[in-house]
Amino acid sequence: MEPAKLSRTALIAMVVGSMVGAGIFSLPSVFARSTGPQGSLVAWAIAGVGMLTLAMVFQFLARRRPELDSGIFIYAKKGFGPYVGFLAAMGYWTAACLGNVSYFVVFKATLGALFPIFGDGDTLPAVLVSSVLLWATHFGILRGIKQAAGMNTVVTIAKIVPILIFIACVALAIDTDVLMENIREGAGPGQGSLVEQVRGTMLVTVFVFLGVEGASVYSRYAKNRDDVAFATVTGFLLVLALLVSVTLLSYGILPRAELAGLRNPSMAGVLQAAVGPWGAVLVSVGLMVSVAGAYLSWILLAAEVLHAAARFGTMPEFLSRQNRHGVPHKALWLSNGVVQVFLLGTLFTQDTFVLIKSLASSMSLVPYFFVAGFGLLLASRGETYQGWSPRRCFELCIAAVATIYAIVMIVAGGFDYFVLSSLIYAPGTILFVIARKEQRSHVFDGFEWAIFGVIVLAAAAGLWGLASSGMRLTTTAVGH
Repeated sequence: MEPAKLSRTALIAMVVGSMVGAGIFSLPSVFARSTGPQGSLVAWAIAGVGMLTLAMVFQFLARRRPELDSGIFIYAKKGFGPYVGFLAAMGYWTAACLGNVSYFVVFKATLGALFPIFGDGDTLPAVLVSSVLLWATHFGILRGIKQAAGMNTVVTIAKIVPILIFIACVALAIDTDVLMENIREGAGPGQGSLVEQVRGTMLVTVFVFLGVEGASVYSRYAKNRDDVAFATVTGFLLVLALLVSVTLLSYGILPRAELAGLRNPSMAGVLQAAVGPWGAVLVSVGLMVSVAGAYLSWILLAAEVLHAAARFGTMPEFLSRQNRHGVPHKALWLSNGVVQVFLLGTLFTQDTFVLIKSLASSMSLVPYFFVAGFGLLLASRGETYQGWSPRRCFELCIAAVATIYAIVMIVAGGFDYFVLSSLIYAPGTILFVIARKEQRSHVFDGFEWAIFGVIVLAAAAGLWGLASSGMRLTTTAVGH
């Protein structure tokens, strides 16, 4: 069956829906723990420029290499070889699965304020209810991508409305004395350097921007390829405006110490302080709608990445199969099966939401780096260009900035998360081996052996670290 085609509006909704999930609702407290208004401005400026250049790389790649219509992994494979393409697909897919687990955790944690049985979203009752929701959504999606994408557009609109209400109400209630005191405190002694403050927010900014490539991943469903580029940049700018507004306006409502101490969703505490108890209820409802919409977007993205990778021989052939509704059902089964395993794993972790958020951010940075690197290669070699031109120089600079940004973020994330990522990459390589055997090809060529060796060594170090800590994952154990 011919895949359902998505309009420009649906593609924009896919980008916005993918990015706006649980992260935005925790921004006031997360930023307040690390920095004040000044540091927040710097952090969003860095993240805004870095992620905008990355979004623009996706934009010009969609225009210059329209035949590469499978999104994030295909660029890595085309530029750096089969195994690197596999690692990009595996990393992005795992980040999507981890993101879905975080949505379930924060959803149940929000309900935990009313029903203590759910705790912080990682209790046995919370996992059982999450599992029911997981498989109910799974069977709904099996009925067709078009129906699921249409539902995503409606949910995206529904979850943006509470955020807009928050921004309007907080802007009207802003207390300039509180804002100025937070500014003075942020620059005061004992707060650490501005660089240290900003670094504490870096993985958070990556996490809330995950999904900027949503339209690119779905490019094969677009009615018009030009819509992919437009949706990517438009969706990014809309979300950036929301993120900056939520973060900075909150400093005008409560002192930084109080912001830092708010329980999640911290936006609820801010709006309650501004307008009263109904504000907390509105934000909590908005978060649950937002999480539901983001989950839908990300499980679709996860399945599509596996399906596309299988179509191009990077994953085993069985993952390329579709049902009569045009849904990559085998890829969907595997994705949701992994989400289920991760959900069970939350019973054995501490600081679950923070750990998952940081690991998902770390795993997504490697695919982003390879996409930016491919854009840099394309522009520097002059492929698809007619000699040197202002456009080529501009796109070369954009790709260079995006590549540098990805490298800086990987370094800022730290070695600990690379080690944890290797615990997924190493056994996951079995899928790559199966795919290569199906094609009767050598598994690794040249430098790919070296990459695989580094991953295996890092995985061994990770297993040793887990054994030393009693096999219980905590944010402290990974350096945060």
